[in-house]
Amino acid sequence: MKKSVFIIICSLAGILVLSLFFVSPKKVPEMSVDGSNVYMENGVQIVAIKAGGGYSPQVSVAKAGIPTKIRFATSGSFDCSSSVRIPSLHISQILPQKGKADIDIGTPSAGPLQGMCGMGMYPFSVTFQ
Repeated sequence: MKKSVFIIICSLAGILVLSLFFVSPKKVPEMSVDGSNVYMENGVQIVAIKAGGGYSPQVSVAKAGIPTKIRFATSGSFDCSSSVRIPSLHISQILPQKGKADIDIGTPSAGPLQGMCGMGMYPFSVTFQ
């Protein structure tokens, strides 16, 4: 009797946990279409992105035709977002666990630039206009 009650309680708890996982609100990607994370520094356009548990903002807008660096800021990042890949530029770089790291992407043309973590789980993009 006690064993069957225990099994029923565990089964109900498992169903509750799974239902909370599937019906909980999903995180909406943070976007910076106003360019608040993009600025000029010594003639170079900087696109600032925070790395840790994904990238923030996930979507950025910057100007095309300007020498550009993506500046990743980390603070205790131990997940796969500490490994950055930008396949179209053949870039793969490990970020420091704490601090900032610049990735020089040259002078981009108009269009999207897609990046992701080392495992492909966390995407980010910069649209150059």
